[in-house]
Amino acid sequence: MTHSFHRIVRDCGSAVLFVSLLGSALSVSAAEAGQKRAVIKDGAQVSLEYTLRLDDQTVLESNVGKAPMVYHQGAHEIVPGLERSLAGHAKGDTARIVVQPAEGYGDVDPKAIQEVKKSLIPEAARKVGAQLEAKGPDGESLFPRVTAVTEDTVTLDFNHPLAGKVLLFDVTVLDVLSVPKK
Repeated sequence: MTHSFHRIVRDCGSAVLFVSLLGSALSVSAAEAGQKRAVIKDGAQVSLEYTLRLDDQTVLESNVGKAPMVYHQGAHEIVPGLERSLAGHAKGDTARIVVQPAEGYGDVDPKAIQEVKKSLIPEAARKVGAQLEAKGPDGESLFPRVTAVTEDTVTLDFNHPLAGKVLLFDVTVLDVLSVPKK
């Protein structure tokens, strides 16, 4: 290899010498770095540090300096837009990921807002902002919020509190582990 390297330099001039040396240095660096970095793909166990903001920059939650969030890629454990955007990232990557409502908690559904008789709501919960717990027709837990109170009625919003919101995730990928298939 050395012989042909010198011949290339002699035939093509110093510009090729620079490119050849640069190419060799990059190859050595990649080899010295060890194995290829594991990327986020379906089945991987991923550890993240994140801060979640709304588009007005209000911080909703963050685990920075705390325990990492761990999820399994492809298992639908996090909002779809975040999961889709993390695919292909690797340990050490940082990113700002913008998730639109349709790929987050959905758009606000007007049918999920209901007005009920005030007498059906516990007196302590008859105030705007109160969070209630209820059971749906299939036995699932529901958590409507009180959005309005009149003399006779209470308006309940069954939409997720983040429905209709653009979500901004600042993430750092802390680890990506391949999980053996069972």
